[in-house]
Amino acid sequence: MVQLRQAPFNLDEKGIEWVEETLNKMTVEEKIGQLFCTIGMSDEKEALDYLTKEVQIGGIMYRPANGKSLIETHSYLQESSKIPLLIAANLESGGQGAVTEGTQFGMPMGVAATDHAEMGYRLGKVSCSEGAAVGINWSFAPIVDIDINFRNPITNLRTFGSSVEKVLEMSKGYLKAADEEGLAVSIKHFPGDGVDERDQHLVTSVNDLSATEWRETYGRVYQELINEGAKTVMIGHIAQPNVVKSFKPEASHKEQYTPGSLSPILLNDLLRDELGFNGLTVTDATLMVGFTSFMSRKDAVPAAIANGCDMFLFNKSVAEDYSYMLAGYEAGVITAKRLDEAVTRILGTKASLNLHEKQAAGTLVPTFEELQSVLANEEHQAWTKECAESAVTLVKDTQNLLPLDVTKHKRLYLNVIERSIVAESDFAKQVKEALEKEGFEVTLRNRLGNIDAAKMMAGDASEEMMASLADMQKPTSDFTEQFDAALIVGNLGTSSNEVTIRLAFDALGNDIPWFVNDIPTAFVSFGNPYHLLDVPMVSTFVNSYTASPAVLEATVDRLLGRAKFTGVSPVDPFCGREELSY
Repeated sequence: MVQLRQAPFNLDEKGIEWVEETLNKMTVEEKIGQLFCTIGMSDEKEALDYLTKEVQIGGIMYRPANGKSLIETHSYLQESSKIPLLIAANLESGGQGAVTEGTQFGMPMGVAATDHAEMGYRLGKVSCSEGAAVGINWSFAPIVDIDINFRNPITNLRTFGSSVEKVLEMSKGYLKAADEEGLAVSIKHFPGDGVDERDQHLVTSVNDLSATEWRETYGRVYQELINEGAKTVMIGHIAQPNVVKSFKPEASHKEQYTPGSLSPILLNDLLRDELGFNGLTVTDATLMVGFTSFMSRKDAVPAAIANGCDMFLFNKSVAEDYSYMLAGYEAGVITAKRLDEAVTRILGTKASLNLHEKQAAGTLVPTFEELQSVLANEEHQAWTKECAESAVTLVKDTQNLLPLDVTKHKRLYLNVIERSIVAESDFAKQVKEALEKEGFEVTLRNRLGNIDAAKMMAGDASEEMMASLADMQKPTSDFTEQFDAALIVGNLGTSSNEVTIRLAFDALGNDIPWFVNDIPTAFVSFGNPYHLLDVPMVSTFVNSYTASPAVLEATVDRLLGRAKFTGVSPVDPFCGREELSY
């Protein structure tokens, strides 16, 4: 049974009355509609009317857009909806997760690297206040995964690190700020990402910690944040076979490796009964292969709700998924009791955010003028600067290169490694200009692309290949005598659907740091904190965590010795390998 008087709803009699009266007036079709949180693909009124008046969705999430258009779209959606909508955004690293003009506060790992508990609160305050200013009431954050496996392609910078204590410290601050701003959080991705090296976007990934280890780590995190009042939990397409077996020793292989979003044992025995979570559960995006490959979609759509999730996130086709859900109800897969339970939690969450009262008052979405005052918040800018200055971490400088000195290292070779190989990206230009402003003569590497050995051997060598080959065949002195120091910058954050994020160099040309014994060389990563694995020959390494103007400025200040490095790495940047520390 849903306990509306208890946490995380904490409803008074008036709130409970609204939930119960609303539920009792709803048709089965309207209840089915409430189960869906769709992705916003259009701001055309005809498309919005379909969602709000025909399907009668329970929630929606748009990707970041400009504030004016979001306010207009969110206002129309709320005005068109009989029941107020949950409107979500990925507010993981700042207000820019909702609105393009928002503040990029800092990636969670950078926030944790400050080693200041207050920064978790500030991350939540900036993210949620700016999200609320465009009508967001549901934050798909904080991420409470633990970055245990440095090869994991998803967690990485999006986490607060590998320490349970640090994850809890930062997350609790975020929750406090979200509550102050009237947003529900969604702690994610239960039962916990960061153990596997695979991506749940591409496969059902596995958290294979022992049941005891899980309860001491992820279990502790979820338990404490549930106790702290987290309103919702996002359920990942992640299996936890050992916890399943702790409840059901005879569990079949299929039961053990069922993704959390479809596992009645993880959803009910673990999350509801053992951890005592009374609030709303929502699947992670159901377009992910970790969900779609486990069973036929026509079966998986109703099974997610029947097995314990309360809301269904995103659709291949809204109409088709709705038909699957309704068919599942009519076939008894979703019982009337289970449907009412899920919808009660959805309505209870809305009531706990006072959405029904805001709807009556016409205040669900602020005005554009209110948004502008929030985005011009000087305090947010000051906090962002302080976070950046505290986060930058000196991993090692065993050659005593730092600080860089414009009199000793004036002729600087700069190589910026990013996903796309272009002569000068916007970020590369920003780095170059920041160094030139300090008086360095900067030569920015024109990255040419990797040599295709097969084509080269077949005589099909492009102009780029020939240029890289020319690098390799020139005398060492032709390169080393041009420069006083080298700075390699990595801007390669992890991303969904990319299984590995590794440094990719142009074979053996001057792109790769073969020259570390001839030119003093430093590496700064504004993305993945584990790049030292691929450049163990570099003796000076800095992690900056976030590729933003504030962090770039703070990094340059520290490279030049104008400020001390105070960041404390939330993970092991040496990847457990002793040789990387030298």
